[in-house]
Amino acid sequence: MLIAVTNQQEQASTTALEALPLRDNLRGQSPYGAPQLEVQHLLNTNENTHPVPQVVVDAIGAAVLDAAASLNRYPDREFTELRQRLASYLGHGLTEDNIWAANGSNEVLQQILQAFGGPDRKILSFPPTYSMYPLLASGTNTEYIAGIRADDFTLSPESAAQQVKDTQPNIVFLCSPNNPTGTALGLDVVEAVYEASQEFNTIVVVDEAYEEFSLDTTKSALTLLDGRERLIISRTMSKAFALAGARVGYLATSPQVTDALRLVRLPYHLSAITQAAANAALQHVDVLLATVDEIKAQRNRIVDELRQMGLKPAVSDSNFVFFGWFEDAHAIWQGLLDRGVLIRDVGIPHHLRVTAGTEEETTAFLVALREVIGA
Repeated sequence: MLIAVTNQQEQASTTALEALPLRDNLRGQSPYGAPQLEVQHLLNTNENTHPVPQVVVDAIGAAVLDAAASLNRYPDREFTELRQRLASYLGHGLTEDNIWAANGSNEVLQQILQAFGGPDRKILSFPPTYSMYPLLASGTNTEYIAGIRADDFTLSPESAAQQVKDTQPNIVFLCSPNNPTGTALGLDVVEAVYEASQEFNTIVVVDEAYEEFSLDTTKSALTLLDGRERLIISRTMSKAFALAGARVGYLATSPQVTDALRLVRLPYHLSAITQAAANAALQHVDVLLATVDEIKAQRNRIVDELRQMGLKPAVSDSNFVFFGWFEDAHAIWQGLLDRGVLIRDVGIPHHLRVTAGTEEETTAFLVALREVIGA
């Protein structure tokens, strides 16, 4: 009933919206969003479901309280301390000059499009992938080109490079580990795309929002930054750091790219509160990342048990698992919801996606799934 009411409200809102003088490329678009329902087990948005450790809560609280005393003044426009702390966390010889940050990685990606996209420019990405990419393209009036993956959703260096040559984009987005499939790209794909894009002066973005959850054999594209001034590695504090509500995203790149982003950022775009919270959290990196191994263990457990059920989970370098095969995936999704477990129907036929949560949440999902399949 709740979903039906929500759909009716959305339809009424859409009708009213279409009466406004919208840009043509925004007409008919739907805003990004996953269902926000009150159920016992929320495993649909790839959050870190472990609570923020108390020592970090206390540190953030103290830092925010201190920052509140000077909220009558604008914050550090260059968020210098935050850039220094993020560079130290990433390593690889990076300095504050290589770092940029914004309100979530979505704003980071939006600023990239504002600086290097726009009218008469193109962005290439490879669906199925993060569904915000075409929305960000529409919002910046950038043409979105949907590349092609193999039938098993993989992307080879040869195919990716050829598609770059064929489409000549101004920007390429590579999601690794990919959302929603969960599998990381080989560095040879990133290298091939960058090499193929040389003659077009293309910006190449590797979106590594889930990199901390990668398998031990997977390497970050941070290792490729040296000597590649048009390469950008995007990250977030929302996932592994369990700070989705803080809205802090960041990137590593060449200093000239961060200078370009300064041309499009809004004045003082990172508030004093945001900077205080992020800086306090980064003083407790080990504590915040302590749950990563536990989440990876539950992810691996999900993969193993789905296989035992006769299903086909994808290899996952992330904190979620993409799996099939179902004749009616949405019916499976609804059956799980009826049992108090909300996962994600990503709109790909025969497939669903589930976040790896705590041991208790994982057990609840697996028990419910067995019941639904059995029914």
